[in-house]
Amino acid sequence: MKLEGKTAIVTGGGRDIGRACAMSLAAAGANVAINYFASSEGADSAVAEITAAGGRAFALQGDLQTQDGVDALVNKTVAEFGSVDVLVNNSGGLIARKKISEMSLEHWNAVMDLNLTSTFLMVKACLPHMTTGAIVNLASQAGRDGGGPGSVAYAASKGAVMTMTRGLAKELGPDIRVNALCPGMIDTDFHNIHTADAARRGYEANAPVRRQGLPEDVANLVLFLACNDSAFITGANVDINGGVLFS
Repeated sequence: MKLEGKTAIVTGGGRDIGRACAMSLAAAGANVAINYFASSEGADSAVAEITAAGGRAFALQGDLQTQDGVDALVNKTVAEFGSVDVLVNNSGGLIARKKISEMSLEHWNAVMDLNLTSTFLMVKACLPHMTTGAIVNLASQAGRDGGGPGSVAYAASKGAVMTMTRGLAKELGPDIRVNALCPGMIDTDFHNIHTADAARRGYEANAPVRRQGLPEDVANLVLFLACNDSAFITGANVDINGGVLFS
């Protein structure tokens, strides 16, 4: 198996893309530490499925916008599994659609902390325990095209994740590779909550593949970037959007 004996941390791993990533990495042989904030049922069931298949995993609740939450996750991972080889920074979100004219500083800061600061804190905390390996950040198509209505803060935060990915690739190479994904419309609770059904149907109609993406589509690409199959790829922000946007 491609990640046998390796250890992966997946943030926001209790549902949707994060949960699919945890399952994919575990199937490839990795020990998996799953962080979640509110999705305890999905995280716990992922651990149960992984251990039933002979793998090793745990789930830990935590707020990764705080140093305490980050330290608890990294310290438990190292105590349980000995090291960190793969970090998947999936935790994040839109919070709410707000135009600049109605946006408070508190909302702006909350979106930045959720998507960008949490990524910074996780990378910094993991580095002392990573001699080699891979970091995969979840950016967004919004980081390329500015996002939909009321998502300026979200798009800006994901654009910053993309730039951070490039800088980290230079700083941490050659031993640690750093890449990011820019998902388009993926069938997740994110879009169940924040995207009108008509917009989702329009995406399907305009996409060359004629469908929305699935969490498993993203997880397959995360696995590729986490293992040595992608040994010559670093600093890339990889589009995964069914052909709706080319970059």
